[in-house]
Amino acid sequence: MQDRSSPRHSVTIIGNYRSGSGLKRQVTMTDLSETGCRFYDRRSVLQIGSTLTLRIQTLGPFDAIVKWMSEDRVGVQFANPIYGPVFEHIKNTLDNSDWRPPA
Repeated sequence: MQDRSSPRHSVTIIGNYRSGSGLKRQVTMTDLSETGCRFYDRRSVLQIGSTLTLRIQTLGPFDAIVKWMSEDRVGVQFANPIYGPVFEHIKNTLDNSDWRPPA
């Protein structure tokens, strides 16, 4: 088991990223911590080590790097942790737990 620098929170939040090459894609974040997140990205063109900027709904951009990938899931680490009150706002008000990614 990998130690994490901050706890994860299960969420369903729509956002988007822009890759270093300029590609912009909409994604669904499925867990979030102050230091990173996991998102659903069907047919992702990202690779481990790719840099990107992530927007969480209207918040951001947050610079991040891809740390792992598994099928249609991508895990990123933020370049800087999300500021505590901003993180609490994201977690408590932007979560849409009823939404599910398309099959």
